[in-house]
Amino acid sequence: MKSTFEKMGGTYTLGADGIYYPNLVSTDEEPHYGKYGMMRRTYLKEHRPAMYSLYMLEDRLVEHLNTLDDEAQERMDILVRQMMEKQGITEELKARDQMAWIGAINNIRNAAEKIVLNELIYR
Repeated sequence: MKSTFEKMGGTYTLGADGIYYPNLVSTDEEPHYGKYGMMRRTYLKEHRPAMYSLYMLEDRLVEHLNTLDDEAQERMDILVRQMMEKQGITEELKARDQMAWIGAINNIRNAAEKIVLNELIYR
């Protein structure tokens, strides 16, 4: 009779001690996620423990965090660029009044990050 692991395509290897050990394969994807990936991991751990455990068991957590971080960075770039165009924040303003430009950019980044957090991280 096959075990559930074998029914799912898993195999075992006989160890030197006479015990069969499952052949577990890890994706070994290198984590490259940054701020948003870490925020997502913390959110999953604290607020969605079942989902976090499922990602861990299926060895998909790093892949999920890498993908989500890339999406969040791309979305931030798009939103900041669009908001800058809509509000007329240009290099000319930067040359004319640097403090006003910095204030406007900081406001835009904060607004864009709030959108990204609600759309991608805390869902």
